[in-house]
Amino acid sequence: MEIGITRLSSKGQIVIPASMRRGFPEGTQLLIVREGDRFIVKPLDELEPGLKEDILFAERTERALQEFKEGRFIRKNHADFIRDLESW
Repeated sequence: MEIGITRLSSKGQIVIPASMRRGFPEGTQLLIVREGDRFIVKPLDELEPGLKEDILFAERTERALQEFKEGRFIRKNHADFIRDLESW
C-alpha cells in the first residue's frame, strides 16, 4: 500500500502525488466515490463497460440538471433532443 499527503486547494482541487500517478497518462478519467469521510479513486477504464456507461450517463445528466437550475439550458426541438441523446 502506498500513502501520500496532499492539500485541498481553495478551488476544491487535490493533487495526486507523482509517485501514485505513474502509469496513468494525462487525461485519464478517474471515478471518485465518497463514502462518509473516505474517498475511493479508480480509473474509469478499469470498470465493466456497462457500469462505466451508466456512470458517464449519470454524470452528464447531473451536469445538465445543474445547468437547468442555473438557467443555462438550451431549448431544443424533439429531433435535435433525440439526436443529442443518441450521441451519448
